[in-house]
Amino acid sequence: MPTNPTATDSLLTALCPDLRTALLRVGYDADTLVEALGADVHAALSRSEPVPVRRAARAAGELGTLIRLLLLGDALPAREVGAALAPVRVDAAIAAGLLVRDGDEIRAALDLRPLDTGAGTRWILSDLDDSMRRRTLTEDHVLGVGHASLSLLRATPTERVGTVLDLGTGCGVQAVHAASYADRVTATDVNARALWLAEATAALNELEFELLEGSWFEPVAGRRFDRIVANPPFVVGPARIEHTYRDSGLALDGASELVIGQAPELLVPGGTASMLAAWVHLDGQDWRQRVSSWLPAHGVDAWVVQRDVADPALYVGTWLRDAGLDPRDPAAQARAEQWLDAFDAAEVSGVGFGFVYLRSIDGPTELLAEDLTHGFDDPLGAEVDGYFARSAWLRAVAADPDLAWNARFAPSPATALERISLPGESGWEQRVARLHRGDGPRWQHEVDESTIALVAGMRPDGLPLSELIELLAFADGADEVTPEFAGQALGVVSALVRHGLVIPA
Repeated sequence: MPTNPTATDSLLTALCPDLRTALLRVGYDADTLVEALGADVHAALSRSEPVPVRRAARAAGELGTLIRLLLLGDALPAREVGAALAPVRVDAAIAAGLLVRDGDEIRAALDLRPLDTGAGTRWILSDLDDSMRRRTLTEDHVLGVGHASLSLLRATPTERVGTVLDLGTGCGVQAVHAASYADRVTATDVNARALWLAEATAALNELEFELLEGSWFEPVAGRRFDRIVANPPFVVGPARIEHTYRDSGLALDGASELVIGQAPELLVPGGTASMLAAWVHLDGQDWRQRVSSWLPAHGVDAWVVQRDVADPALYVGTWLRDAGLDPRDPAAQARAEQWLDAFDAAEVSGVGFGFVYLRSIDGPTELLAEDLTHGFDDPLGAEVDGYFARSAWLRAVAADPDLAWNARFAPSPATALERISLPGESGWEQRVARLHRGDGPRWQHEVDESTIALVAGMRPDGLPLSELIELLAFADGADEVTPEFAGQALGVVSALVRHGLVIPA
């Protein structure tokens, strides 16, 4: 069973073995759900359109009953609910907080949905949101499987590790994912209700977590982990707490600053952190400098990926709706005024959002902060280990450049050369050449003809870089390789290596 020194015995957790039996018996899993509804109707769930789903569920027997009960929030006859949930007794489910009476009928009191995180179906318990029925969220509302949590799942590496810390676990979705690749999972949250639901989620999936209540890193002070994952309350705004799942009580991007700045202290040597974060864009300040200032001066290799930048007004409106508020409502307008006043006072021109990856190293802190706002389909988590391996190789080259000069290189199998004609004064004449990586984050580098020739000559069993550079210099009419030419060439190769367009053989 999960360990939670702050909780008494939970009726909901005790209910989970029978509840699991019912879900398996009915086929309430990710794949069967799509089969029963059809892909088009299933997509209506994410669009908050209950009618197509309800119509399809009526013909799906007991599985349809659970779809209507648990996903749509419909009130249904007790006999129908009892048959679909057997061997769970309706009265026991009500006492445990899973169901609630609505007159002569029964409604779900919690959200329970199947999710395939890559290791088969897992079930996630959380509070009901307003996706299917209008409702205003409470301060201790426990968020379910949202777009942010799903994006972090896809952006987290999954190679086997010993220990994982899930900071701010909420309903436990990141901890459930971590259990598929970690020997031991520790999950913390300041919200006791979140730990109650995370404990039940663990039991429902026959998993074991260590659950600890407390603020930020306090419950695990002095401990070290192989990996930290965090979807913290990073919403940027005034220093207030209206909803614990998103508001930290720290002004502006203080939550992201705290987590990014303190996480390295809890990593074992070589350990990594994967987290969602947000940062303000201030007039006259590069956002990269702001994030860089949060890191310690020593011991971290950091990769920061900005996926989006939101206008302040759009940002505020989005999060008002997230809490179930109508921006046209007078109370919501008053909140928006306060929020935007705080942004104006701090001269915020935008809010950036993305992923932060940290690796514990023995050396001065390094940071690459870059925009990846273009679309790509491959999960970013699969790229992280490769990125840090390439970064470590580049650090070794910085200490001993002969490693690069004596190395042989090859273009990545996914690297392609693109030549693009652009309109000029007399037609399509201006040309741009790019090396484009067709997998992972789909990086592109504009290159000149010398770089194209250099990369074209790279072979795993070919010439080392030093000899390729000599040939390139002679082809350009030089009698020898000058230090300036060599330095420029090494800089170009290093940039291509960092993004995996070219790899040391």
